[in-house]
Amino acid sequence: MKNQSVTNNLDWMSVIIYIALVLMGWLNIYSSSLSSIDQETSIFDFTQIYGKQFLFILFSLPLIFIVLSVDAKFYEKYATILFGVALLSLAGLFVFGKTIAGQRCWYGFGSFTLQPSEFAKVATALALAKYLSNVQINLKAVNRQIQALTITFLPVMLILPQPDPGSALIYCVFIIVLYREGLPSWYLWTGFVAILLFVLALILKPLVIVGIALAVILFLYYRSRIIDRNWILSSLLLVLISGYVFSVDYVFENVFKQHHRDRFNILLGKEVDMKGIGYNTNQSEIAVGSGGWFGKGYLEGTQTKGGFVPEQHTDYIFTTVGEEWGFLGSLFVIALFVILIIRIIYLAERQKTKFSRVYGYCAAGILFIHFFVNIAMVLGVFPTIGVPLPFFSYGGSGLWGFTILLFIFLKMDANKVNEW
Repeated sequence: MKNQSVTNNLDWMSVIIYIALVLMGWLNIYSSSLSSIDQETSIFDFTQIYGKQFLFILFSLPLIFIVLSVDAKFYEKYATILFGVALLSLAGLFVFGKTIAGQRCWYGFGSFTLQPSEFAKVATALALAKYLSNVQINLKAVNRQIQALTITFLPVMLILPQPDPGSALIYCVFIIVLYREGLPSWYLWTGFVAILLFVLALILKPLVIVGIALAVILFLYYRSRIIDRNWILSSLLLVLISGYVFSVDYVFENVFKQHHRDRFNILLGKEVDMKGIGYNTNQSEIAVGSGGWFGKGYLEGTQTKGGFVPEQHTDYIFTTVGEEWGFLGSLFVIALFVILIIRIIYLAERQKTKFSRVYGYCAAGILFIHFFVNIAMVLGVFPTIGVPLPFFSYGGSGLWGFTILLFIFLKMDANKVNEW
């Protein structure tokens, strides 16, 4: 009785949105592929990018069937084991990985590649949900905070050296999930302030920022009880901010790679290199802007057909939507993503187990940060860091990873009527 009629209890609204996004993604991959091949080529030509993506979509069907066929409690019972396997798969890249464009992020199987970081996100979400579902876990305790953060950042430590900062960035969204489950808010504020100070340190002189920080601390000291009028704490805070701000330049010049520095400089307006490192962003902005309200029409995008936007079928797939479908078409795609994410959050809130609820928030968070960063990157308001658009961007690993992520949660939701 526990597994009866899973499809009857399935949230079909989420499934329909998933199908719509995958199909629209394939249509845009097909359009972007025509920039370099004969338009008369068969849509079932599996030697072409769109043909391969079509196969990836077909292989998603048995994945969905398997995920929905497995008992929902399997994911909770074996979450830790799945997380361990994911970590081993990431560590194995340093020995057996295939290097593409300077990144050792894939396992090669002939002409086919598999990116384990796409599946590690699912395993991390399961492991975090498993840990937090323990009734004795209280994130107000420092040791529990450390343990939860360790689960979150273990994959990051293995992904960053590949190097793959885009995939590593995704794991930051788990902090919001932890906050939802009781993590003190100062973690979020600290992260926000650290990012703000880092960006300001790239624009202003360190002494100017320290002066601003001093003024803010003095204001809070005399006008607020946020820092509880403790001059020792206030002084220590100023010292930490000063040390951090003065270290930004060293980190930027010696830790960041040249192409990362270039992308930040272009984003901050410190460099103008429209033919070099800024070419992708500039061309993507031109493509999206040229679409106007209604777009140039499907398969009619001149920027797309001319192949002006590099990697248009992967990280910059949204430029095809903007150029050929216009503002209204882009708004429709964005609306579908927003509705899906809100729907997952709604379903997560009505789960009967903490494990399912936490996993639901993890799934929504992962989809959101991918969606937000990718579109911000395409519009030139975020550095280019290689974050794909869920269900849209070309690639089997990404499509399968997002599919598994979503349908595991839909399985949990469908099974909640039978939970005990």
